[in-house]
Amino acid sequence: MTAAPVVARTRDELATARAALTGGDTAVVMTMGALHEGHARLIRTARERAEHVIVTIFLNPLQFGPKEDLSRYPRTFDSDPAICTREGVDLVFAPTPDVIYPDGDPGVRISAGPLGDVLEGQSRPGHFDGMLTVVGKLMHLTGGDLFYYGQKDAQQLLLIRRMARDIDFPASVVAVPTVREEDGLALSSRNMYLSDSDRQTALALSRALRAGAARAEEGPSAIRRAAREVLIEEPLALVDYLVLVHPTTLDHVPEWYKGEALLAVAAKVGTTRLIDNTPVLVGPGGGAREVFSDNPEAAPRG
Repeated sequence: MTAAPVVARTRDELATARAALTGGDTAVVMTMGALHEGHARLIRTARERAEHVIVTIFLNPLQFGPKEDLSRYPRTFDSDPAICTREGVDLVFAPTPDVIYPDGDPGVRISAGPLGDVLEGQSRPGHFDGMLTVVGKLMHLTGGDLFYYGQKDAQQLLLIRRMARDIDFPASVVAVPTVREEDGLALSSRNMYLSDSDRQTALALSRALRAGAARAEEGPSAIRRAAREVLIEEPLALVDYLVLVHPTTLDHVPEWYKGEALLAVAAKVGTTRLIDNTPVLVGPGGGAREVFSDNPEAAPRG
């Protein structure tokens, strides 16, 4: 039987447990709890490469705006450790806000800059500043070598990579493909809010991405048009945005563009806001990709 991970709730407990993880690389998977198979895939992927795996479970209040209900976010800590045990996690760090922010609301935060003001940032002002602030703190506190994030949160992944590079964090950020249900719905903790009818409506997001990616060889206009046609047929999915953008600048790609691009969508289904995306290679031989190349900035741009 797999041993349960050590659970640390304070900085001192984390430091003690972390010091015991000696030899080999340590990978970290950061979560806000409500663990599901997508998180399990992150943990398994981390375990394949690293000697030790740490999972953080922290519902970060800085990521929630005044119009977002933090209290509504699912909390399943009673069941979360079972997934960590099953996947062979060594250490779970599950602090309360006063542990992460001992002086209260931090006066200094990490700014996401212009990349944090578009797409999700436009709909959720300040969200990415709060996200980067806690990710930076947890990178320091856990002392990890490798940090694993899902491609589903593409803008988050991009910003964490930029932070690690721009501020010289000694960290390697690894992307893991989006995990989906058999019908194509991207796994998300927010899916538990969906009614049966909402869930059927939500499938339009992944269908739109597949339809767009299938036209990748024809160019950006064909991709956008095919994805948009699917969403138009599902009026109960209230679309916030549907974009085809460069994977590192988030600029809308022009019609002549060839190379890697991010096809992303956000929509409100019922009372739940959902996001999804797929990396796409635009041009000859193009189509959907699971993740971007190691150096997407080197992708041809015309």
